[in-house]
Amino acid sequence: MKLYYAPGACSLAPHIVAREAGLALELEKVDLGSGKTEKGATFAEINPKGYVPALAVDEGGVLTEASAIVQYLADKAPQARLAPARGTIEHYRLLEWLGFISTEIHKGFGPLWNPKMPEAAKDLAKATLGKRFAYLDQQLAQRQFLLGERFSIADAYLFTVANWTNFHAIDITPHANLKAYLARVGARPKVREAMVAEGLLKQAA
Repeated sequence: MKLYYAPGACSLAPHIVAREAGLALELEKVDLGSGKTEKGATFAEINPKGYVPALAVDEGGVLTEASAIVQYLADKAPQARLAPARGTIEHYRLLEWLGFISTEIHKGFGPLWNPKMPEAAKDLAKATLGKRFAYLDQQLAQRQFLLGERFSIADAYLFTVANWTNFHAIDITPHANLKAYLARVGARPKVREAMVAEGLLKQAA
């Protein structure tokens, strides 16, 4: 399998999941500005949507969308227990979280990445994200991870997109449970490995 990624983008989520699952994954960096991969390929020919992540899968072809890719990877390594068994209520809770993260957090940052977006629109986006962070903070008051005491693919996704607050000067200090959660996930060895590989953290001495 090969993951096409951009450092720190939402492609970090499947990168983390693959490492947590012990899956072999080739990485190829994408320059989203030029539309070229580090090997000189035209990314639009790999993923016509034009954005990461894109995963070249063993079955042939390319799978896109972070929420789909993390589920695919979890199913590839069921022994890692990164997703509850299909058909259980816990599995539907996982889907509930993935939907929330994708639509309310991930896409909530959209206006903040657009340099042409008016400041008023950005302020509104930040206010809306603040409400979502307050909800997450409440949910994380009595649990280590989104589904309870076990790390899941939803945590890899939330960690990735919630850390974009660092790029947009959004202070999450008032949300102590969320802040502690991000530190907890960020301290996981496989999470750190992925961040080092993407140049987001320096290799430990």
